[in-house]
Amino acid sequence: MLKQSNFRELGCAECASSECLDFEFTMAFQPIVNIRTRSVYSQEALVRGLNNEPAGVVFEQVNEGNRYAFDQACRVKAIQLAAKLGIDSYLNINFLPTAVYRPELCIRTTLAAAAQYGFPPERIIFEFTEVDQVDSPEHLLSIVEHYRHLGFKTAIDDFGAGYSGLNMLADTPTDLIKLDMALVRNIDQDKTRQAIVRGVVAICRELQIEVIAEGVETASEVKALAEEGIELMQGYYFARPSFRSVATIDDSKYAV
Repeated sequence: MLKQSNFRELGCAECASSECLDFEFTMAFQPIVNIRTRSVYSQEALVRGLNNEPAGVVFEQVNEGNRYAFDQACRVKAIQLAAKLGIDSYLNINFLPTAVYRPELCIRTTLAAAAQYGFPPERIIFEFTEVDQVDSPEHLLSIVEHYRHLGFKTAIDDFGAGYSGLNMLADTPTDLIKLDMALVRNIDQDKTRQAIVRGVVAICRELQIEVIAEGVETASEVKALAEEGIELMQGYYFARPSFRSVATIDDSKYAV
C-alpha cells in the first residue's frame, strides 16, 4: 500500500504532460473484440515510450517514490488519448493497487480527466493483474468495491498466471476476468487447457462474470475458445497494439 507521505493529489494537466514525473511516456491501444456481435468491445490502453518503446522500458523507471504519480498519469493519458481518437467502446486502463492510498481520493483525478476530455466514465474498465504483489486483500477489495460503486467496471488481468486466481476471484469479485495467454496458447490442440478453461467459464457464468481470452493468435484458437463459450477476445490475431492510434480490424477475423 502507498505510504501517506508519498500521496499528493494531482491535476489532469500535470498528469497529461508528465510534469508529475521525471520521464515521459504515452499509450498504444489494442482492441478487445466480441466475435458474436462482430464489433470492438473495448480498447486496452498500453504503456509505451515516446518512440514506441515497449512497456518494460517505461516500467524500469517506476519506483516506490513515483508509483502513485505514474499510476495517475497512466489514467489521464489513456483517457485523454481515447477521447482524442474518438474511441466509442469501453476503455481498459491498468492500475496499480499498491499506488492507491485511499480509493475515494485517488479516483478524483480520473473523474476530472473524464469530465475535462469528454470521455464517459461508465465506459472505463479498470484492470489489475493477478500477479501484482498486494499486501492487503482487504485494501484491494475496498478499491474494487469503490470503483464499482462509482459505475466503473473492474477486471482481473492475467487470470491463471499466478497461484491465487480462484482465491482472488472469491475474495475480490470483479465484472470481468482476462484469461492469461498461457491458458489460451494452442488451446485447440490441448485437452487439458480446454478442460481448465471450460471450468473457469462455468464458474464465471454462475457468478455473472464475463471472460476475455487474451493472447489469441490463430483462427483455430478463436474457434476453440468460442466452442467453450467465450465471446470476448484479444490478441495479435485481431490486431497488434497500435501506437497512439486505433487499429482497423479485418471483418474476416470475426469468422468462427
